Amino acid sequence: MSVIVDNIAELVTHDPEHGILQDAAVVADGGRIAWVGPAAQAPAADRRVDASGRAVIPGFVDSHTHLVFAGDRAVEFAARMTGEPYDGGGIASTVAATRDAPDDELRTLLAGRIAELRAQGTTTVEIKSGYGLTVEDEARALRLAGEVTSETTFLGAHVVPPDLDRRAYVDLVTGPMLAACAPLARWVDVFCEPGSKHAFDGEESREILEAGISAGLLARVHGNQLGPGPGVRLAVELGAASVDHCTHLADADVDALAGGETVATLLPAVEFSTRSPYPDARGLLAAGVEIALATDCNPGTAYTSSMPFVIALAVREMGLTPTEALRAATAGGARALRRDDVGVVRIGARADLTILDAPSHLHLAYRPGVPIARALDLGMQPSVRSAS
Repeated sequence: MSVIVDNIAELVTHDPEHGILQDAAVVADGGRIAWVGPAAQAPAADRRVDASGRAVIPGFVDSHTHLVFAGDRAVEFAARMTGEPYDGGGIASTVAATRDAPDDELRTLLAGRIAELRAQGTTTVEIKSGYGLTVEDEARALRLAGEVTSETTFLGAHVVPPDLDRRAYVDLVTGPMLAACAPLARWVDVFCEPGSKHAFDGEESREILEAGISAGLLARVHGNQLGPGPGVRLAVELGAASVDHCTHLADADVDALAGGETVATLLPAVEFSTRSPYPDARGLLAAGVEIALATDCNPGTAYTSSMPFVIALAVREMGLTPTEALRAATAGGARALRRDDVGVVRIGARADLTILDAPSHLHLAYRPGVPIARALDLGMQPSVRSAS
């Protein structure tokens, strides 16, 4: 059944052919965009959705989340607000709570977070493992994530468990854990932070990523969050789709990103929640680097599922224009996932649309904290599925 969404005050397409349209319409058929253009020229469809003079944008593409977890770290957040630094050590408490939670509890928690995402306009989401750190628990996290998204990431190399030798754990991640998890994942990731006793140095990160690539996974990297390091350049060298955080960059890091295909995924909710400096988004754009915005939704450093909040932070704290921030949160996120069927409104793309209770996308940053965005239900199979 075809569906027309018309009476759209402003349609942001990210498509060079159309750009931003006023008084527009979109026709979807079979879960794909079939027509885009001025409302007055729209073809007939089987069903009509009246946008009532509101703005429509591509659904947000949240390309970095950690949604499969149990437990709470609000006390840790409160301590950071009084000046305690973040070093990654709190991850262990989430690992313990997640290991203890039965499947049904984790599935219920995940379903609630997916509902939050869609209620705030996200239609595509990546979900990492990383709160199990055993073969069985990492595989379980990926199985649960796979119930709601095709964008699943093996992050056994999140931190080194305190009860294991570092070398032994790298061998576990690149051996039995990878063998169990690779069939359940599209991506492999690593927390590359040589300055942290909990994360992985450059050589360990290389070993883990190369093992994942050899197993058929695509690479992405947590890099340069806590301080300068090799994460960004390693990501570019290995052809990773994305390097995420990018808080502490040297000129050589920016040059590497500008000369490669790796997207710099920025996570400003982390800086908000850790009182850390924000990445230089303006400088990255000026250098010709492709950027994405994502929530990094996790219990320790960015417990938010709101892409509109992330957009507002990017505009206020990182110097992006509202249009640049929206692009990074949609088309940029799609690039970070190597997807050309989401994050854009054009013929053949997925019919993943978000409607705003506002006449323009400018309101995403103009009205921070107000729930004006929601994924538009066209009665078709969504990218982000409800957990069941």
